[in-house]
Amino acid sequence: MLYTDEKYRPLRRALNIVLGTLTVLPLAPLINRYIPPLMLGTWNFDLVVSIALAALFTLVMFRIFHFLILPVVVMFVAIILYNSVTNGRGFGTVINDYQVMVKSNWGKKEQKETDLIVMPSFFEGPLARTVKALESKVDYRDSVVRNFAVSSSLKFFDEFHPKFGPVVRAFSVFKEINTRFKYVADSERDEYFATPRETILNGMGGDCDDHTILMVSALKAIGVHARMVLTEGHLYPELFCGDEKNFEKINSAIMTLFTREVKGNIYYHEENGQYWLNLDYSARHPGGPYVSDKAFAIITP
Repeated sequence: MLYTDEKYRPLRRALNIVLGTLTVLPLAPLINRYIPPLMLGTWNFDLVVSIALAALFTLVMFRIFHFLILPVVVMFVAIILYNSVTNGRGFGTVINDYQVMVKSNWGKKEQKETDLIVMPSFFEGPLARTVKALESKVDYRDSVVRNFAVSSSLKFFDEFHPKFGPVVRAFSVFKEINTRFKYVADSERDEYFATPRETILNGMGGDCDDHTILMVSALKAIGVHARMVLTEGHLYPELFCGDEKNFEKINSAIMTLFTREVKGNIYYHEENGQYWLNLDYSARHPGGPYVSDKAFAIITP
């Protein structure tokens, strides 16, 4: 009997390693969802903590319930397979969760957009009038705008507020606007800047100017700092993220909340240690690519 035990001990160890790995792999990202961002410099240390906790939990469970290891793992794999078929939490979700953790830690290199180049204008009169007109349309005190902003801020991601804080409300507003907004051009003769109230009441239609005015107004209505950047033939909003440490936390939030939408880098501008995140309607996630690195004016209402 002893001989038999010795004979199969390497096989049992190998089986334990395989089963342990199969347990840790889906458990680590699940734990990571409930751990606040832990920053070590500019690196998200919560990734290591999540894996360590998953490994520790698995080791303890294997020691205590070693006789149940195989049945539990088989049941767990069967549940994931079932969820995969029924569009629940399946292998695809586990893979996406790992992408979130990896991108949050190693996927942020070379994402900084070229610093904004503010172009001198030979037509200060028309440019100044355009800037003044855009500033005048931003209205975050209007009751329709305020009510829209508050309801939109609570529509998505509420369960992640304990982990990521107020930025979750801003990203909920972003998702509501960018999901519903439909491009409608101005007339051929006139450039029309709609107030945020008009854009809300007309069914969320308009051009880039109307989108940006609405986005900035709605964010300011819930206490979030944002600005408008005017480029050649385009206007887009940017979200103020604070310093590098705070930006890294916001980056982690994007990777978690917009896992399916993020296909590439997160784009931003950095000026004197302060970070601004692109919120243009051209992407379904915060931090989409910029249309241009040149600006005729930066408008902070």
